[in-house]
Amino acid sequence: MENNKFNKILLACNAVLLLGLVGIYILHFTGNNGGSKVNANAKAPVVKEGGLKIAYVDTDTLLANYQYAKDLESELLTYKNQQEQYGKQQMEKFQKDYQDYLKNGSNMTLSQQQAKEAELKQRAERMSTLEQELTAKIMERQITENTKLLKAIFAFVREYNEQNQQFDIILRKTFENSPTLYMDSCMDITKEILEGLNEEYKNVKGKKEE
Repeated sequence: MENNKFNKILLACNAVLLLGLVGIYILHFTGNNGGSKVNANAKAPVVKEGGLKIAYVDTDTLLANYQYAKDLESELLTYKNQQEQYGKQQMEKFQKDYQDYLKNGSNMTLSQQQAKEAELKQRAERMSTLEQELTAKIMERQITENTKLLKAIFAFVREYNEQNQQFDIILRKTFENSPTLYMDSCMDITKEILEGLNEEYKNVKGKKEE
C-alpha cells in the first residue's frame, strides 16, 4: 500500500471538483426560489432580429464573484482535505501495526500469529476499499453542492426575467467552451445578475446566522 496512490486519486478528484464549479452550461428559466430579490436598475431589453429579446451572462465573472459559489468551493475543499487526512491516518495506523507485527510477531504464539495475520490481511483489503469509498464520497458531495448552486442561479434568473426583462433567451459566455464566438456587450446582464444573487445570498445567510 502506498500513500502516493491515495494522494493521486484525491488530487484528481479535487481537480474535477474545481472544474465542476465552473461547469455551468446554459442559464435557462427553470426552478423557483421562493421570492428572490431582483435588481431594480435592470437594463432595457435588447431586441434582435426576429423580435427575440436576448441577453447573456458571463459565467466566469459570475462564479468568480458570487459569494455562494466561493463559499461552496471553500467548503468542498475543506471536506476533501478532511477525507484525505482520514485516509492518511488510517493508512499510517495500518502500516505501523504491520511493522509492529513484523518486529514482535515472533514473540506471539502460533495461534496469535495466525489471528494477527488474518486481521492485517482484512485491514489491507479495507485500505483498498477505503480509497474508493472516500473518492466516491467526495464526488457525491461535489455533485450535491454543484446542483444546489445551479438551482440557486437558475431560480434567480427566472425570477429576475419575470420581474424585469422577459428575455426570450439568456445565454452564457465563458472563456472556454463558449457556445458563441461573439456577443454584443449591450446584451451583458452579468452585473445585474451578480448583484442580485449576492444580495439574495447575503440575506439568506444572515437569516441562518441569526
